[in-house]
Amino acid sequence: MSESAARIRPFQPSDQKLVRFYVGKSRMEGLTSANVRALSSAFVHYMQWWPRREKGLLENLSPLSAFACMALPIMFITDWVNRPDFEKSMNDALRRPDLVDTAIYYARSPASGFWILEFNDRFVGLIAVDASLDSTSDEVVVGSDKPAEENAKPAKSYSTKGTSNVATIRHFYVEEPYRTASVQDDLLEHAIKHAFAEKEVERIRAVNESLVPYIGEALHRQGFVSASVLETVGVLNWHVHESVLERKVWESKQKA
Repeated sequence: MSESAARIRPFQPSDQKLVRFYVGKSRMEGLTSANVRALSSAFVHYMQWWPRREKGLLENLSPLSAFACMALPIMFITDWVNRPDFEKSMNDALRRPDLVDTAIYYARSPASGFWILEFNDRFVGLIAVDASLDSTSDEVVVGSDKPAEENAKPAKSYSTKGTSNVATIRHFYVEEPYRTASVQDDLLEHAIKHAFAEKEVERIRAVNESLVPYIGEALHRQGFVSASVLETVGVLNWHVHESVLERKVWESKQKA
């Protein structure tokens, strides 16, 4: 992208509503993929319609007529089963302290930061890296029945400054039309360089969902490796991994 048209800028307090909207959107993105995958695999498996080589290419078209008749009710049921996991992920993300007062939260460590990528003043994506002393905490501080300003813990509860040896990429999202240009790599590289500029940070962790492949691909290109399975989501138990980038791995890639 042209440098004159694109920019990665720091979060501003006026971005709070915009950020909350796109964080929520990012957490629900996997639901569509989960519904489509569950619908196609479960129905075709039940009807034993997996293509067979001996019947030629036209065999691939055999499920289409049934999908045309049954897609809507099956999609409704699939969404009903899958949705709770993704809504919980979205609600938890929106109720964590970093989205109660984002500017204050990410100012607690020089290795932390929240950035927005714009192209011709249009929102393209965002990324947030948390290297504070709470970087590995997933505590939710806002109740489900009250807005943030009514039920958040006092800001002083999260005013302690300091840098952890483990940073966490809390939010990472790029609008779909821009993903083919790999702008997610630019955002991720920017956040990694910022975090590792502080010597205290030894590793960076991130969530890698199999249902949102562009994130996992970007993490892999920067040297992240899967460390563990955090949970499974949806009717087919798709994995949510924790991926980790060690400083020594990143530094070796910079020298290559």
